[in-house]
Amino acid sequence: MADAPLMVVDAAGLVTGWSREAEQRFGVATAEAMGMRVMDVLALEGARSSREAEGPVAAGMRLEPVGAADWAFRAADEGDVDALDGVLLDVLFTQVRVNTYVLDPEFRILRVSDSSADRDVDESARLRGQPFRDVCPFEDPDAAEGVLRELLRTGVAIMDEVFEARPNAYAGGRHAFEVTAFRLDVNRGAGPNDENSVLGLLVFVRDITARARTQDRGRALEAVRGKVGRTLDIEATCRDLVGALVPDYADVGAVEVVDTVLRGDTQPPGPLGRSVPLHRAAYEGSGVPAHPIGDVRAVPYGTPFQRTLTDLRTRVVPLDGATWLDSDPARARSIREIGAHTLLLAPITLRGSVLGLLTLYRCGDSDPYTEEDIPVVEAMASRTALGIDNARRYIHEFTVASALQRRLMPQRTVPQPAVETDNLVLPGVGPAVWFDTIALSGARTALVIGEVHECGIQGATAMGQLRTVIHALAALDLEPDELLARVYDTAARLAEERTQLPESDPLHREALEGSCTYAVYDPFAGTCTLASAGHTAPLVVEPDGSVQVIEVVAGPLLGAMDREPVAAVSFPLAEGSMVALHTSAVDRYAVPGEAMSRALSSPERSLQEICDAIAYALPDTQALRGAAVLLARARAMPSDRYATWELPYDKTAPATARRLASKTLADWHVGADTGEATELIVSELVTNAVRYGSPPVELRLILDRGLTCEIRDSSSTAPYMKYAGAVDEGGRGLFIISQLASLWGTRFASEGKIVWSEQTIPHGEGPAGEAVGEGEEDGEEGEGRTGEDRPGEQDSPG
Repeated sequence: MADAPLMVVDAAGLVTGWSREAEQRFGVATAEAMGMRVMDVLALEGARSSREAEGPVAAGMRLEPVGAADWAFRAADEGDVDALDGVLLDVLFTQVRVNTYVLDPEFRILRVSDSSADRDVDESARLRGQPFRDVCPFEDPDAAEGVLRELLRTGVAIMDEVFEARPNAYAGGRHAFEVTAFRLDVNRGAGPNDENSVLGLLVFVRDITARARTQDRGRALEAVRGKVGRTLDIEATCRDLVGALVPDYADVGAVEVVDTVLRGDTQPPGPLGRSVPLHRAAYEGSGVPAHPIGDVRAVPYGTPFQRTLTDLRTRVVPLDGATWLDSDPARARSIREIGAHTLLLAPITLRGSVLGLLTLYRCGDSDPYTEEDIPVVEAMASRTALGIDNARRYIHEFTVASALQRRLMPQRTVPQPAVETDNLVLPGVGPAVWFDTIALSGARTALVIGEVHECGIQGATAMGQLRTVIHALAALDLEPDELLARVYDTAARLAEERTQLPESDPLHREALEGSCTYAVYDPFAGTCTLASAGHTAPLVVEPDGSVQVIEVVAGPLLGAMDREPVAAVSFPLAEGSMVALHTSAVDRYAVPGEAMSRALSSPERSLQEICDAIAYALPDTQALRGAAVLLARARAMPSDRYATWELPYDKTAPATARRLASKTLADWHVGADTGEATELIVSELVTNAVRYGSPPVELRLILDRGLTCEIRDSSSTAPYMKYAGAVDEGGRGLFIISQLASLWGTRFASEGKIVWSEQTIPHGEGPAGEAVGEGEEDGEEGEGRTGEDRPGEQDSPG
């Protein structure tokens, strides 16, 4: 007999000592064996024995007590085996904390472990002969017997097979059991299929209900962590939460969110007030909910819902005999319909602020919630709170950015005599886009569209900066390519300013990139001249409905440090033709034959109808969110709104110009005060053109939003204003004009220059008594779309 034991087992049946001989005998290392159940160790030897025809792996063992409660297993001689068997059986059936059953081949009880507290009761005698399926109330006894029958046939041990107990078989909800079983052979050397040698089965049944419930809680928590927080949509986050919990962890789940949180507002810390409404954001489960999704209401006073939002504590609420249900009849009716017996409530809070409420129900034969569920559900609510708050922050920033961008866009649409415009902005958030129609001198109109390749507040701010710069430069009567050259300089400075920010500022790492198209339509020349800074090419729709893309050499994007000069392109634009400027997201649908081109191919419709057709034709995709289209239809200048004369290039030209202007203004019903000022302006401009310019000299009067006087000559020398002394006989012409006109300036053409002035027409004056300035004073807000910028002094060159 060996001095050292093979292994030592404590009173609970767990290995606490392991020898080198045990490693060789059982094939298990010491580190792995420590803490194993003794029955699992013996099962290893039994399994090896059943697979080897030559018999058992090693000789038997005998048990010896060690101390007050431990047992030592020692290698036994052949004569000690009978003593070992007796002691071993005593340990198995009296001390090991596993329900042990010995069954005959018909699955009838032969012996069971004595688990009763009364030692005078012989449990084996009481249950002997009863079917195993009657003693162990499995939910599916046929499946359990099928597994045992397979063991009886093959001899392959059953290891840790899990079976559910019948509902209501045990107090405290449903139970789960882990079954391990071995076949008992009279001849250990018999083959695995030798049924004549089978005595019965040894079955160990362990209650793993607590472990299974812990595992269920862990799986539910992992499901929430994997599904919740992946979107910046509050309601989608709530739907993901109940989708992760129903039906595996809860039979019915619902999430309410504080209504103001859905709009991006910040909740103050502290309990939720009694009158603060909650918005039901998600519901999943059987039955008809008491309140549908989208319902907004405050929780009733005196209910667990109100208490949870007051003390911010997660609670388990039994529903049997709950008197508080009387204060919420709709919810009481729904609870009765779904057969709920337990309610679990968890406040969704973050940094002391209440964001919402999570409600979970267990119904029917489901296990009731216990206090052990509270920490798990609190972790779920905490995870959800982070997702909701991230989405709330995004909504808040989106709302601010959208409002800022909307306010930076043109607000009014004012008719112009030579061009008709309308625009379309698709809903949603995307790059910061802008567009403008700017009234220029000489009844010309500038068409602008651009975008900053950045979303949010920073993108809207950069867009507003670039739009303001373009408005200021447009007043200088620059050609499109010259104007964009200066916009490039401004964008480069803005990009440089970002690099000078502290490295901790996120904007320091964000490059400024944008694009812009600037076009000028001249109704008298019948042409449109445009230049592009990295922007997509516009479309032109002819009066017959044909659509073509304007070939323009686009420059680099705004914000680029290295760039080349931008070239302008000019093309004829006949009366009734239409120009369509659009942002880059629409480009793939703007190819002739695609959705946008088909919507444009019916130019006889109104621009509003065409904008609607484009909106209906374009797909609802994320890439098109916030995209914009600007339409402009060319119209001829009304013949009663302008007059043009070629003047003699001599000293009679001023008098001739005054006479022609006086007669025309009388025909236009322009008042005497305005007429006298106009005659003086015309006289001074013509005098300068004859004295300092070159023939031919041309006079044009335009009655548009004001009265414009233009003098064209072939000289490229620009006049400038100077202040004459008290005794000087000349030099006061342009100074006088600056006092009489609201605006004046010079613009250069391919054949000379044009000096112009603009006067404001008093309300009520104009052809047939029309109010020329009425559109400026009484213009209406645009409906449904962002309107063009209202022409006014701030948009005029000067």
